[in-house]
Amino acid sequence: MQTSTLVILALLAVPVLILGALIFGLVGAYVKALFNGAPVPMTKLLALKFAGIPFDLIVDARITAVRAGIALDADEIASHFQAGGNVVPTVQAIIAAQKAGIELNWNRACAIDLATKGSGKSVVEAVRTSVDPKVIDCPNPASGRTTIDGVAKDGIQVKVKARVTVRTNLDRFVGGAKEDTIIARVGEGIVSTIGSAESYKVVLESPDSISKVVLKRGLDVGSAFEILSIDIADVDVGENVGAKLQEAQAEANKSIAQAQAEIRRAAAVAVEQEMKARVQEMQAEVVRAQAEVPRALAEALRSGRMGVMDYYKMENINADTGMRKTIGSEGAK
Repeated sequence: MQTSTLVILALLAVPVLILGALIFGLVGAYVKALFNGAPVPMTKLLALKFAGIPFDLIVDARITAVRAGIALDADEIASHFQAGGNVVPTVQAIIAAQKAGIELNWNRACAIDLATKGSGKSVVEAVRTSVDPKVIDCPNPASGRTTIDGVAKDGIQVKVKARVTVRTNLDRFVGGAKEDTIIARVGEGIVSTIGSAESYKVVLESPDSISKVVLKRGLDVGSAFEILSIDIADVDVGENVGAKLQEAQAEANKSIAQAQAEIRRAAAVAVEQEMKARVQEMQAEVVRAQAEVPRALAEALRSGRMGVMDYYKMENINADTGMRKTIGSEGAK
C-alpha cells in the first residue's frame, strides 16, 4: 500500500516539478515587466512559452512602448511577431512618430513593417524620412547611368543630373510606388521637357525651368512619397544627335539611289542582251533566205523560167555591184 502511494505521489510530483521549472524560468521576465510598469500575467508568459514565442522579446517591446506612453498589449505584439514582423523596430517607429507629432497607430505601423520586409527598408526609416526628408539622385548611380539624356528640337543632346527631395507619406506607404518609380517618372519628365525646348540654349539658360515643369506634373501621385522639390544639379551639352541622324538618313538615301541605279543598269543590260539576241535571230533569217536563192535559181533554170544568158547577166550585175562597193570603200579611206 505504501509503495503504490509513493508511486502516485511521484507521478504527481513530476508535472508539478516541470511546471515549477517553467514558472521559475519566467519569473525574471515577470518581475522585470512588473517593476517597469508594464506587467504581463504569468499565464500569458506561459502561453507565449508554449507557443514558441520569445517571451523576453515581447516583454522588452511592451516595456519600451509603455515607458513611452503607448498602451500596447502583449497579445498585439505577439501577433505581429507571429506574422513575421520586426517587433522592436515597429515599437520604435511608433515612438518616433509620436515624438514628431505624426499620427501612427499600431496597426498601420505593423502594415508598414510587413510591407518593407525583404526590401532593405524598415518602418523606422519610413518614419524618419517622413520627419527628415531624403534626397534621391536621378538617375540612380546604381543603375550604371550618370545622366538623363534628352534631345532638344534643334537636335542637340542635353545631359542632366537631378536631385529629388522626398518625404514619406505614411498614409500611402503600403501599396504606394517606391523610389524606383519616382526616379523613372522624374526622368521621363526631364526628357519630355528637354524635347519640347526649341533649342538646347534655352535649357542651358534656365535649367530651373525643367524642375518647375516636371514638378507641376504631380509625379508623386500613387507613390509612397511626397515630392518636395526637384533640383537640377548639373546640365551639360552632349552630341549633335540631329546631325548624326541627318547623316545617317543621307547615307541611307545614297544606298537607296545606288540600289535603284543598279536596278536600272541591270534592266538596260538585259534589254541590250535581248536586242543582241534579236539581231542574231534576224541574221539567221537572212542566212536562211540567202540559202534559198541558189535553190530558186536552179529551179528556175530547170523549169525554163530563166535562161542561161539571164543567169550570166545576173552574175555580171552582181560582179559590177561588188566592184563598185570595193572602189567606194577604198575611196572612203
